[in-house]
Amino acid sequence: MKIAIDVRTAGGEKAGKGWFTFSIARELIKIDQSNQYFLYTDGGIAGFDEFKNVEMVIIVAKGLSWHSAVMKDLKKQEIDVFFAPSSFIIPALLPKRTKIKTIITIHDLVAFLFPETHSKKTIILEKIFLKRAIKKASAITVVSENTKKDVMEKFNLPEDGIQIIPCGASEDFHPEDPSEDFIKKTNLPEKFFLAVGTIEPRKNYEALIQALAMIHKEYPNYHVLIAGKQGWNAMESIEELINENYLQKYVHFLGYVTNKTLNKLYNLAEALVFPSYYEGFGIPPLEAMQAGCPVISSHSSSMPEVMGDAAIYCSPDSPADFAKAMVDLIKNPETRVDLVNRGRIRSKSFSWNSSAQKLYTLIKTL
Repeated sequence: MKIAIDVRTAGGEKAGKGWFTFSIARELIKIDQSNQYFLYTDGGIAGFDEFKNVEMVIIVAKGLSWHSAVMKDLKKQEIDVFFAPSSFIIPALLPKRTKIKTIITIHDLVAFLFPETHSKKTIILEKIFLKRAIKKASAITVVSENTKKDVMEKFNLPEDGIQIIPCGASEDFHPEDPSEDFIKKTNLPEKFFLAVGTIEPRKNYEALIQALAMIHKEYPNYHVLIAGKQGWNAMESIEELINENYLQKYVHFLGYVTNKTLNKLYNLAEALVFPSYYEGFGIPPLEAMQAGCPVISSHSSSMPEVMGDAAIYCSPDSPADFAKAMVDLIKNPETRVDLVNRGRIRSKSFSWNSSAQKLYTLIKTL
């Protein structure tokens, strides 16, 4: 069997969908050494050279030109299955009578449910192509029960027509004792709460800044570190809050950090604070739990499904909830220990290998 995967998001500085694509593809190929894989991208991607049954197909083009070229090559290579882990365009555009079986992954319905938190371009593309891709797909997968529910309601699909293949966390995340050299070299504050994720409206970092402002007078030594690339239309409101509350020296934007550095931050942080309004899955809390870092999270969308009883939950609309949870961890070491223990147990419920096994089983049924 010849299996093709769109792996464009698996290169460079990856966010959630990128890590899903990279990790699920690698684990799938580790499991399946008998079939041939064609990985389609628009630039070089590291991490697949070790596999003898993999051909990296680099097509240097952008936009619809790239998708058109890929579809021509799929036909030329006589591909049997096309897996689209992060884009719906090719599954939507492939002819109805094609012999190619398609699998799509729907991570979330942000563009439909929270359009005000998304760029107009992304909203337009998803509204154009997702519905068509769903109609044509041989199999539909989602990353959580919450996304499954959203998709069923939005597109009137039966429950048995959607399979859940959840995210996992990299083995890069584990308990460790970061060296004094790392702490000195990075000039980190001694005490801090950590936030991880692209800086964009739905991540709701404003609630975290407001929570820090609420506890700052009583706990002036605590800082907030935000690790993530700057996304769409969020920085202005965050910077306004920082300036209004005179927190310029207490909120630090780290930009994108490697897994190696991020693991050290998880191990040094008082807690990960994850105030997001909506997540298809939410990988950072899982990484934090696996690394032994307590989690304070909003109780919306998929978060309780991922974290179970291993987090302190807050309303995303209540900075006071987050402030209370942060103080609880500062004042009560036993709460922190309990969350760490629960998190390590909970994190074992998910792995990229088990998710890839589900995908492999699905492919064999097509």
